[in-house]
Amino acid sequence: MLKRFSISLEEDLLEDFDEFIKQRSYENRSEAIRDLIRSSFIKDEWQGDNDVMGVITLVYDHHQPNLQEKVTELQHAYHHQIVSTTHVHMDHHNCLEVIIIRGKAAELKDMANRLSSLRGVRDGKLAMSSTGKHLH
Repeated sequence: MLKRFSISLEEDLLEDFDEFIKQRSYENRSEAIRDLIRSSFIKDEWQGDNDVMGVITLVYDHHQPNLQEKVTELQHAYHHQIVSTTHVHMDHHNCLEVIIIRGKAAELKDMANRLSSLRGVRDGKLAMSSTGKHLH
């Protein structure tokens, strides 16, 4: 069931918000506000060390000595938290690894940090999400 409420914003802030809505192709302000609220709840889940889900993306040079073995070793160390992985050969030197993860937020952050900090990893990102249990 939807409930209506109203909010008051300074004119400049509302103009910025309307530009935000336009850039992200929201149909209306309500949908944008719902997403912002959900994002805040997801952030709280991660700060509270709850069960969460996320995606780690790594771009790395596969010619870096022992890097592939280190990536695999770390993934085995966290095998209970890994749902799925995908490996893509981007070009002669670069690979993309996408790792879908689920577990306690602190463990997942640790895994992402350890993988991203390996020598030869050119880019490492953790996209934090929710299990969906607490989102409406």
